[in-house]
Amino acid sequence: MKTIFPKTILTGLLAIVAFSASAQTWPTQTIKIIVPFTAGTGMDTIARAVAPKLSDKLGQPVIVQNMAGASGNIGADIVAKANPDGYTVLMGANTMLMASQLYKNVPFNPTKDFSSVSLAAWGTLMLVSNPKTGIKTVNDLVAQAKAKPGNINFGSPGIGTPHHMAMELFKVKTNLFMLHVPYRGTAGYTQDILSGEIMVGFLPVHIAQGFVNAGKLNALAVGSPKRHPVAPNVATFGELGIKDIEVDLWYAFFAPSKTSAPVVNRLNAEISGILKLPEITDLLKRAGMDASSSTTDELTQLVNKDYPRWGEVIRRNGITAE
Repeated sequence: MKTIFPKTILTGLLAIVAFSASAQTWPTQTIKIIVPFTAGTGMDTIARAVAPKLSDKLGQPVIVQNMAGASGNIGADIVAKANPDGYTVLMGANTMLMASQLYKNVPFNPTKDFSSVSLAAWGTLMLVSNPKTGIKTVNDLVAQAKAKPGNINFGSPGIGTPHHMAMELFKVKTNLFMLHVPYRGTAGYTQDILSGEIMVGFLPVHIAQGFVNAGKLNALAVGSPKRHPVAPNVATFGELGIKDIEVDLWYAFFAPSKTSAPVVNRLNAEISGILKLPEITDLLKRAGMDASSSTTDELTQLVNKDYPRWGEVIRRNGITAE
């Protein structure tokens, strides 16, 4: 007796068979890692360190393409709209969760339009002050800012950067008003906080600690859950009694949503292994980052936690990049 399947069921079965076959044969062509910022950034450094190793593991070329613009939104949107076949990967960061809420009409949602692959690295931020300010502790900063609201200025490499958003979160948690001075990049901002034109601000811990050791800046706190090995004597905000100020930068790999689970899991396994290699951990450490992998679920949980958290800060403080 011949079994007749309805057309819809037959179509679904054929799709499943094709899906399974493609996952088993993947990859058969070049894989692109899209970096939504310029060369030389942290994301670019990670992608270019991982790419050749990933190529060796997968037996196909892995190339890195920089597609900068709109604080990373352009490159991220390209990946969000790419074919979910495993041949286009995003080298992202938590900046994506901020930038996508700083601009109007962003055509993608980072919590819905990507499949989490793996965490890649962490970068810790340190709150510092210029010694001319007389601000030696977080309590000093809070006292001065409350005594003269708006008299304290803080800088950042630009609107919506992690440095900026970290201070906006600090302002929310401490109910302070301080004047933001955005720069076009890190160089000018760092130069002016060293000269005293800028009073306080966040810097990557690997950069900040060198200036602290030289007596050019005061270390106030690190924005991580625990102290950093580069600055073991600098307390966390939590230790100082200011809760929920965790502002570490994190970097991660994503694929377009609906990328098959076998492909995502293969990428996760290979990338996680690469990130544990001593030469990779050393390279990232020299660039001020701490290599760290994760499961796909762990990364998804991190995204789902951070997206609304930064959205609340952006809306509450009326921050916009336009």
